Amino acid sequence: MNNLELGIIGNGTIAALINAAGEIGWFCLPRLDGEPVFNTLLGGRGRFSVDLAGKKSCRQIYERNTAILETIIEAEDGSVIKITDFAPRFTDRSRMFRPASIVRRIEPLRGQPRICIRIDAETGRGKSLMPTRRGVSHISFLDDAAAFRITTDAPLAYVAQQTEFVLDRTVSLVLGPDDPVSESPGNLALDWLARTREQWQDWSRRLATPPKWQAAVIRAAITLKLCVYEETGGIVAALTTSIPEHAGSSRNWDYRYCWLRDAYFTVTALNRLSAMGTLERYLAYIRNIVARTRGGHIQPVYGIALEEALTEEIPGHLPGYRGMGPVRFGNQAAEHVQHDVYGHVVLGAAQAFLDERLLTKAGRMEFEHFEAVGQRAYEVYNTPDAGIWEYRGREAVHTSSAIMCWAACDRLARIARALGLMDRSAFWKARAKEIHAAVMQQAWNEQRQAFTGAFGGEALDASVLLMAEIGFLPPMDPKFRATVARIDEELRVGTHVFRYRVADDFGLPQTAFTACTFWHIDALARSGELEKAQEIFEAVLAHRTQLGLLSEDVDPSTGELWGNFPQTYSMVGIINAAARLSPEWDDVI
Repeated sequence: MNNLELGIIGNGTIAALINAAGEIGWFCLPRLDGEPVFNTLLGGRGRFSVDLAGKKSCRQIYERNTAILETIIEAEDGSVIKITDFAPRFTDRSRMFRPASIVRRIEPLRGQPRICIRIDAETGRGKSLMPTRRGVSHISFLDDAAAFRITTDAPLAYVAQQTEFVLDRTVSLVLGPDDPVSESPGNLALDWLARTREQWQDWSRRLATPPKWQAAVIRAAITLKLCVYEETGGIVAALTTSIPEHAGSSRNWDYRYCWLRDAYFTVTALNRLSAMGTLERYLAYIRNIVARTRGGHIQPVYGIALEEALTEEIPGHLPGYRGMGPVRFGNQAAEHVQHDVYGHVVLGAAQAFLDERLLTKAGRMEFEHFEAVGQRAYEVYNTPDAGIWEYRGREAVHTSSAIMCWAACDRLARIARALGLMDRSAFWKARAKEIHAAVMQQAWNEQRQAFTGAFGGEALDASVLLMAEIGFLPPMDPKFRATVARIDEELRVGTHVFRYRVADDFGLPQTAFTACTFWHIDALARSGELEKAQEIFEAVLAHRTQLGLLSEDVDPSTGELWGNFPQTYSMVGIINAAARLSPEWDDVI
């Protein structure tokens, strides 16, 4: 079993991670990047657990096509309980109801189970426990920034004192803002559960999934949806911070922010399934960024409400995942220069100019704003940056950054043509052609018979596999196929692909980056090696958790998952690979 056997619940405002024993060990308030009030995942004391006396076994399942999680726990004496966890999300009065709340229903299924409900919350990033105040049917957890209350129909004295008791009926606990709840917790939980179930099942039913690997694709799509902060359209790269890339690596980063690169891949994958709502919200998010930067520097990452300052800190209060600190809050990448961001901004916006399904299509005025982004891409495409992997100690002219700058100019040419602006289309086409020629001349290494990670370099880098996906080269181009072959030989270990195999700021990488494996699958499939691509895809799927989720990295020698969880890049890969490799519906019906 993977150490990251964690279930995810959420609603577009908050999310919680729940282990196989039913403990909520990661939950931030009042939003996805907020204070981790429950934090045992990183060695803290904050937890919301339901402990069954004599516990023998645990298993978790999702209700089909929903984000409603069921945890079944059995005791040595044969007694069994079921915990149903969800975050309310449904349409109410013509708007989406998604409060900063979660609901737990604990049901006795067999015998006379004895349980202990333990709730402790921390504040100050693990510095201290929150003080509490008891009411008639609730307990308030007091804090200036992350206060909440739990309202329950369980015996409140037992909950407050963390006393073991016999569970002789179903009890409900509703966690939400520190405001009065007028309804019975049990009735409220049942009503919200039914409406949330209907909302998720209806959303899943509308997905345009491929016929093969449907369950994996639907679970990936739901998981991506849980990483969207719907108030603004920002998309976090993962729901956690500081789960290391491998044991003791210190490669511990806070991923609870919106990387424009990752977000582009997320919305593209959901668009492939016809989930248009995420795209529309994200377009509003990047329009704000483009308007604010006005043709100047665009950060690679922003806060989910457009925060620019994401100062990286190590408070030192939490020991870290399995004791492997440091635990970081904030991310220094916000201060980096990463030129590929300009391509991802334009790529992410391009559909807004072309898709008739959108409620509001972009037009000439918006195009002029995005031209400023293209101008910036053209100015910097052959200058050094930190690159897609965010090197902290060195810079180079990275091939992946250059091809994304090309993509910015190329897509502007296409958009201009669609808008009837033929002179602007020719202008951007000429600039794209210039960047293309530079990449072909300076990134190709004749001796290595491959495009390398940097202009004039020798080291291979899996990010150049994106050349075919973004249309920089046709997949059957001899140089691209040669590059795929070199990467297959040198960066693939078993069925896993590394980003690179040279030392960086933290030494030699020891785990494979799962997104790179998916890029390799895509490149193989586009190049006609379908059987090999499918073999690797099936191997990756076998490394998912029991609930069908993936983190950022995998150790090829053990198969263990590492890195922040769940990783949007990885879940995107499931959707894209299934769409690429699956037969059409007409071929299977």
